[in-house]
Amino acid sequence: MSVIGFFLPPGKNGFGYSSTAETVTSGLDLTGKTYLITGCNSGLGLESARVLSLRGAKILGTARTAEKAFGALAPLGNGHKGFACELADPLSIRQCVTAVMREEGRLDGILANAGIMALPSLEKAYGYELQFFTNHVGHFILITGLLEKLVGNGRVVVVSSSAHTMAPAGGIDFENLSGDRGYRPWTAYGQSKMANILFASELARRFKGSSRVAVSLHPGVIQTNLGRHMPAVARFAFGMVGPIFQKSIPEGAATQCYALVHPEAGALSGQYLADVNVATPRKEAADKALALKLWEVTENIVGKIRG
Repeated sequence: MSVIGFFLPPGKNGFGYSSTAETVTSGLDLTGKTYLITGCNSGLGLESARVLSLRGAKILGTARTAEKAFGALAPLGNGHKGFACELADPLSIRQCVTAVMREEGRLDGILANAGIMALPSLEKAYGYELQFFTNHVGHFILITGLLEKLVGNGRVVVVSSSAHTMAPAGGIDFENLSGDRGYRPWTAYGQSKMANILFASELARRFKGSSRVAVSLHPGVIQTNLGRHMPAVARFAFGMVGPIFQKSIPEGAATQCYALVHPEAGALSGQYLADVNVATPRKEAADKALALKLWEVTENIVGKIRG
């Protein structure tokens, strides 16, 4: 537990900053349910897979290679399956969609957990800045491709970040999705995380009239492989001050596990969560017109790549 965690009281639902994934799923029986988790091989994805499997769920986990996914899930027992899904490669994503669609049964939920953060220099995929493409476009292709597999009351949980507040003015700079007109690592990362919130918001709007749920969330500040691209000096500084505010991985996985499986979270479609409770994102994240525009622009991007 971080130092801050000792001083923050739980929220209205009894959970809060220091709750763990095991705590928020305590007493739940997920036997017979199946969840797909991206980035299952490390950090929050691995902890989420572990805890949900502990509650009886079947896990379909993705990683950049099938070997990594299978290796991560093997210690959790039999019945779980790993898939290759490189979120910067639409062909890999679509192959993953095809493979998952062939699996027996339906999906009770999808946890869009994988991502990259703060690349020190501009990198691209298909002409688009790599963080935007990986964190948003890749998950867009995967999730929309799997919606037919989602049960009638299924949930889509998209892991964003409080770093969405670092997004450019207006939330999304549609004129600079390539990064060619100026690249700043944290601004680009913030834009991709703003896109995660907007995607979940628009998906929730499209779910209206059904029992399906889409939410986004900030898991907390956690030291995981997500920070592997940060400069050494930044990683050192983060390590020095981290114990003051940094969550453990079990604490970091709490909000996403709550959103994915807790009965109370079924009433939170369209919301943004932090510390296992509803939170307030930057104002652009609630802009319905912006969310719709991003969806349409992303569809256009995906359509061109499909080619």
